[in-house]
Amino acid sequence: VHVEYASEFRYRNAIIDANTILIAISQSGETADTLAAIKKSKESGALTLGICNVVGSTISRETHAGIFTHTGPEIGVASTKAFTAQLTILIMLALKLGRKKNISKNKGKKLIRALRDIDQDVISILKNSDKVKKVAKNTWKANNFLYLGRGVNFPIALEGALKLKELSYVHAEGYPAGEMKHGPLALIEEGMPVVVLAPRDNYYKKTISNMQEVIARGAKVLLITNKSKDEVVSENIWETIEVENTNDDLLPFLLTIPLQKLAYYSALKKGYDIDKPRNLA
Repeated sequence: VHVEYASEFRYRNAIIDANTILIAISQSGETADTLAAIKKSKESGALTLGICNVVGSTISRETHAGIFTHTGPEIGVASTKAFTAQLTILIMLALKLGRKKNISKNKGKKLIRALRDIDQDVISILKNSDKVKKVAKNTWKANNFLYLGRGVNFPIALEGALKLKELSYVHAEGYPAGEMKHGPLALIEEGMPVVVLAPRDNYYKKTISNMQEVIARGAKVLLITNKSKDEVVSENIWETIEVENTNDDLLPFLLTIPLQKLAYYSALKKGYDIDKPRNLA
């Protein structure tokens, strides 16, 4: 699997043939760059699948097959429901393909059970938003944010940074935690907010080690992890937000909610129109 930016994909000479499947993801189903990528792939003989929200949209008509997310109208560009629905579809699609590749039945059942219960875990996070509000109250004046994650949670760091940019108009960067020492560490200064996604997975100890590096340089660290009886092996963490425990493959669903809420409360504190971010259609 290669993950591509549609706007870049259309201009490069990607190797596409009849054994290639292109999965196009778009909330509106009208994204021009994504449509151009679909057209290019079809001309090379690829099977194209669309994942979009709007029934009857161009992408739903131009692709060979696809899946609707059915999340209702998008009121604001920075839409949590569109993102989490797309994650859900991708997990289910991966599971469907896994069954064709002899994924264990037990693993598949565990994943589906956890997916069915994920709404209760999300509700629990939403009911306990006071800590996120407190973080926003203390960081809304900051000019720079850094978001760090590893593995499947690196894209969630990107998503968190994107939402803060879109809603609060703040410079925010998402980075693989292990790459931080190759440059971004120079940006860390006293009091700079750094959001660290460190669920207790196979990357946990390494991510905590990266976190200690930024704390040592004066960063104000918000750690987002999942609940555990084990203590976090680090000192001087500014704030910690714990989400419920679930299947490791589904933790991105839960970790993204505090990030979206942080962007929301930061924009609210600044008095910006959350449903109509400036410069965004």
